[in-house]
Amino acid sequence: MSYSMVTADGDEQRGLILDFAGVLTASPIDVHRAWCVSEGLASGAWRGTLNDHPEGRRLYAALEIGEIGQAEWNEGTAALLGAHVDPVNLMGRAWANVPAARRMVALARAAREAGHRLALLSNSFGLDPFNPYEHIGIWDLFDVHVVSELVGMAKPDPAIYELALERIGLPAERCVFVDDHAVNLPPAADLGIATVHVTDEDTAVAELEALLGVTAVLAA
Repeated sequence: MSYSMVTADGDEQRGLILDFAGVLTASPIDVHRAWCVSEGLASGAWRGTLNDHPEGRRLYAALEIGEIGQAEWNEGTAALLGAHVDPVNLMGRAWANVPAARRMVALARAAREAGHRLALLSNSFGLDPFNPYEHIGIWDLFDVHVVSELVGMAKPDPAIYELALERIGLPAERCVFVDDHAVNLPPAADLGIATVHVTDEDTAVAELEALLGVTAVLAA
């Protein structure tokens, strides 16, 4: 399937490829620390278990590519966090209070309204029972969804970026990829995709406004 290479205004159509957590959401770190305390855990228990515990890393990697579902991940990770931690909807409870990145979402809406094509390129943390994309309310913003759990591979595997380009229907040189993890950017750049590293929402939005010729306007 091919798509027009110009917007309704006659400008060059671009592809905006966005990561989810930390890009379309605020950084979850402080929310996760507060959640840990509310569960009677050390404030760093969530990140320590997912990032540093060998079994925690294995479970999360399996969840990302759909080898296990979120319910199974909840059971295994709750046991690692502590015997008193309820596994029921563990992921949903930890993520429930992470807010949307309102300016980045507004930027995405402005890009869509201007005629650019949007792709979600996300390393999944499960879809059921807690769907983070529906929770934040951004799923319908996108023309294309490339979610690692659904496609069986995850960033920074170069193949997932190639799949995103195939689905968005635009050449790499017309696309920009946005992620908060620096390690995920080089495979996109190697394909010729422009990259934006999100370390601050306002700075990233300003860079994207310049690249795409749009303005992010927050709803009143």
